[in-house]
Amino acid sequence: MTQLSFECTGVRADRYAAAPTLLFRLRLTADEATRVHAVALRCQIRIEPARRGYRDDEAEALSDLFGERSRWGSTLHPLQFAQVSQVVPGFTGETEVDLAVPCSYDLEVAAGRYFRALHEGEVPLLLLFSGTVFAGAGGFQVQPVSWDKEAAVRMPVAVWQEMTEAHFPGCGWLRLPRETLDALLAYRSRHALPSWQAAVESLLESAGDAGPTNAPDARLLRGAARARSVSERTAP
Repeated sequence: MTQLSFECTGVRADRYAAAPTLLFRLRLTADEATRVHAVALRCQIRIEPARRGYRDDEAEALSDLFGERSRWGSTLHPLQFAQVSQVVPGFTGETEVDLAVPCSYDLEVAAGRYFRALHEGEVPLLLLFSGTVFAGAGGFQVQPVSWDKEAAVRMPVAVWQEMTEAHFPGCGWLRLPRETLDALLAYRSRHALPSWQAAVESLLESAGDAGPTNAPDARLLRGAARARSVSERTAP
């Protein structure tokens, strides 16, 4: 039976991908005498949050996932990050490939919230492998990838930040029900607001929270409010 070993030598952001994507560099090793024609590889990637420490502000941001820090001894369980498949070309002895992992920036997804809460350090990840090996000298044999094959890697938080900043510079995503979006659009239209940001900032201002004060839409909103105030005072 063909025995493969796996090692993840690094993680980087794919700068040329159309959507946020991480590239995991994998090294596959087989017996030198074994000719591997191809590997239909499947990989499940898990976050192992218990294998790193957290600053106070990170712990506060993670409270919706794991609860208060005092409870983390029983709540800091692994999180599913991704599950991907890839065909590895034939090789003899050893080869290296990039495993492309598409990523979501949706903060409704637990992994997205976890990454968003971190500011520094590394993310402990565990890659679990399965799949099918096509190997043999003359013809080939079909064999499964052993169920116990795995590889650990610590991805720098800066890699995730670089990836998201390249696709969503200075932005985040918020998913809302269609009815809420329709109501927000109607509010924006009634008040002739120039953008969604201005609509949200107007609502925050009405609630007593001015929100970010240096954003362009915030300055436009305050200017429009001052203009309306002056117009109301000078109206006959």
